[in-house]
Amino acid sequence: MSIPSTSGTSRTAAASSPPAGAAPAGTSAPGRLGSLGPVGLVLAGGISVQFGGALAVTLMPRAGALGVVSLRLLVAAIVLLLVCRPRLRGHSRTDWGTVVAFGVAMAAMNGTFYQAVARIPLGPAVTLEVLGPLALSVLASRRAINVVWAALALAGVFLLGGGGFSGLDPAGVAFALGAGAMWAAYIVFSARTGRRFPQADGLALAMAVGAVLFLPLGVAESGTRLADPVTFGLGAAVAMLSSVLPYTLELLALRKLPASTFAVLMSLEPALAATAGFLVLGQSLTAFQALAIALVIAASMGAVRTQVGRGGTPAPVPADAP
Repeated sequence: MSIPSTSGTSRTAAASSPPAGAAPAGTSAPGRLGSLGPVGLVLAGGISVQFGGALAVTLMPRAGALGVVSLRLLVAAIVLLLVCRPRLRGHSRTDWGTVVAFGVAMAAMNGTFYQAVARIPLGPAVTLEVLGPLALSVLASRRAINVVWAALALAGVFLLGGGGFSGLDPAGVAFALGAGAMWAAYIVFSARTGRRFPQADGLALAMAVGAVLFLPLGVAESGTRLADPVTFGLGAAVAMLSSVLPYTLELLALRKLPASTFAVLMSLEPALAATAGFLVLGQSLTAFQALAIALVIAASMGAVRTQVGRGGTPAPVPADAP
């Protein structure tokens, strides 16, 4: 998924890209990961995100949806702050306002998405969530052909809901659509943060904001269960799979991979989510649901290719997106 870049440059999942060939502060590019090739790195990152989501679903009976989000944001924030060591001084009020808005969007995106997957299967949840960035891409492009992609996506949603979402929990559908809206907001503030903060500093600070905002909610829902070593360990695994690892893999990939290709690969997220849901959670899809996911993927890819065809560079989806 992608949106047109407002500044004429592509933006990575970290909300900011280092110069070509440069590693983010405090990190280096491992040779073994680079040997996978850029496409392999992106696919590995996507698989990591979706299997992290599947693991999160298995953790929810122990910690609750809000507790899982709190653990994911907390551990990811700690890791990114230690690795990036962002500078706190020298930023304007506008800078801080932007990074706080980014953190709020991040927390809301994760919170609504995890509420969705607690109620509906992972594949349909991600498919509905993808509609947010897809709508943003279609609206920003303002080309007639995008009406086709929007219609294709709506057809997919109609099939996914069986003509009325009678087969899916209505609250889960609403949360998934809300997560899509927050994903679109996340992309917008990710781009703005990337222009104001170097390297991955903005992402690390925004992750900390999200963790601070969500931790009281997680404690209120789960209490001392969050301190259980097994629960905390599983939450840390979710954070690594869904945030830290995919960010690292995609950052490495984007040094050699065109942003347009990256965005097309990101369009495969619903299929990866459905696969993870089937393998880890035993969530099977009906023929209509599989066709619906395929239609949304096709609409996503079409919107990306249309943007590339008009000479624009699509901005890749942030890696921390669920």
